[in-house]
Amino acid sequence: MSLIPNFLNRRSNVLDPFSALDVWNPFEGFPPLSSHSNFPSETSSFAAAKVDWKETQNAHVFKADVPGLKKEEVKVEIEDGRVLQISGERSQEQEEKSDTWHRVERSSGRFSRRFRLPENAKVEEVKAAMENGVLTVTVPKEEVKRPDVRPIQISG
Repeated sequence: MSLIPNFLNRRSNVLDPFSALDVWNPFEGFPPLSSHSNFPSETSSFAAAKVDWKETQNAHVFKADVPGLKKEEVKVEIEDGRVLQISGERSQEQEEKSDTWHRVERSSGRFSRRFRLPENAKVEEVKAAMENGVLTVTVPKEEVKRPDVRPIQISG
């Protein structure tokens, strides 16, 4: 008699940590979502690279998580004068025929994020740096010109 329940007649092996001991998966047997997706085949969960955008007194600062990528694999571009585009690609790891994969969670593929910059962005002075898997893009801001206001004496 097994100490671990056998859900829906699924076979489980107590000694094998990778056997079907997990909770029942209602999507088991369905084809992967990527084959029925409207996105291109190279698009994956990596396509949604997380980006923070903050505005400081002097600049707009973008921070993108791009773990495991080298700076040569990431592109930062200004398109159409005011659109910041951050893109790149993570290659899929080479499979060895003798390897047995138990779980594949890290994604590969292309990613691209675009941001329309405000009017006060100095697009010709954009700087980018990468450290510890975080890309930081700094877009300096123009000083806001205050209108020259002069009071008019009212006669009467």
